Amino acid sequence: MPHPAAVTLTVVQGQLEKTEFAFEERTTCLIGRARDCHPRLPDDEHHRTVSRHHCLLDINPPDACVRDFGSRNGTYLNDQKIGQREEGHTPEQGAATTFREHRLTDGDELRIGSTVFRVTIRGEQLAPAVVRCVSCGREESAELNARAGDHLCAACRTEPQAAAELLLDLARTGDRELRGISGYTLLRELGRGGMGAVYLARHEATGHEVALKVMLPRVAANQVARTRFLREVLVTQELRHPHIATLHDAGFANGTFYLTTEFCTGGSLDRLHTLRGDRGQIPEAVRLYAQALEGLEHAHARSVVHRDISPSNILLHRDAGGRLTAKVSDFGIAKAFDLAGLSGLTRTGATAGKPSFVPRQQVVDFRRATPAMDLWSLAASLYWTLTGHVPRDFPAGQDPWLAVLRAPAVPIRERAPHVPRALAEVIDHALTEEPRIGFETSADLRRALLAAL
Repeated sequence: MPHPAAVTLTVVQGQLEKTEFAFEERTTCLIGRARDCHPRLPDDEHHRTVSRHHCLLDINPPDACVRDFGSRNGTYLNDQKIGQREEGHTPEQGAATTFREHRLTDGDELRIGSTVFRVTIRGEQLAPAVVRCVSCGREESAELNARAGDHLCAACRTEPQAAAELLLDLARTGDRELRGISGYTLLRELGRGGMGAVYLARHEATGHEVALKVMLPRVAANQVARTRFLREVLVTQELRHPHIATLHDAGFANGTFYLTTEFCTGGSLDRLHTLRGDRGQIPEAVRLYAQALEGLEHAHARSVVHRDISPSNILLHRDAGGRLTAKVSDFGIAKAFDLAGLSGLTRTGATAGKPSFVPRQQVVDFRRATPAMDLWSLAASLYWTLTGHVPRDFPAGQDPWLAVLRAPAVPIRERAPHVPRALAEVIDHALTEEPRIGFETSADLRRALLAAL
């Protein structure tokens, strides 16, 4: 059996106690003098040329990229400087300059201050120089370190509806991998993101409606990655709660992952614009977020952490009387896709977007997920709903991930003075990050929000 892909940093010059850092799974890590860095360089007189948060590594074995964070003295790749803030600029001014990422290859040397790391890349089974798309049959040149597996071409990755319709056509032929979507027809698109799209689908015989989500991997989906992602996703099938959107089925075929979930008729909180900043709607907003916290409490009690809470992942179901009920959706889906290595290198690249609802703990410790991280993200989502702004400032041109590390949340009443003071105090406390996130349990946050009304 072949060894899994790995990226290893070996200290070949410097004073670190640990001399080897091996990464076999999707991760990001910070290098610098700060306590939350890994590898962490000593905070002593020999390393004063190293910034607290010096550079960031984005690793998806066998791929890896590095980007400087506007450090004082720069990062060197094979003796070539790849980033440094201008002389006389403060760390804040340096952070306002985004330096491009650089792909790492086997044998590269990375120098930070007086410490030199040698990069070793061990690849799993790699794809041939020319690969064929499993969906359309088109051939294209394989990217650097492209792995073997079911490959989707660049054109097919931009057509989620075509992928969904093809899966439904294959399901009609009796494909065993697609039993969960057999007999369904697409009705309309509900939304889309960087990895795929969600559609309303109806069963032709029963009329049952579901939300059908298709996810298109940016790298070849080999058996290890498929198994890892689906195992993680199917854990959430056991979650049954009035405030959690039920996951019915999940699978993979033709280079595409699919999931079917409960269809919520009221859309998502990010589309409910009437709640934004409207004083009369504050009680309704708090009520819906309190319901979402009930769903999180149920999941957290079963050691399931969402890891991607945002207004778009809190769905609304409207009953016959027009009353809305909140349901948390997509438990761990995006993060599981990323951790399985299927999203490619996105953490440092332009496709990563702004981490608007992410606590700094989630950037520092990419793989570790705690309930408190979900609570910070939920409080950030409520903040956005009430103000129309995300909690942090993300100045134009500034590296957004560095902003997460350094910029605390702006007190909510500075954005929206109409928010009642008692409620503002709860939200501001929930968005505390140092020394720890303000609330540790869903029940505590829910009680505090409701008591503040």
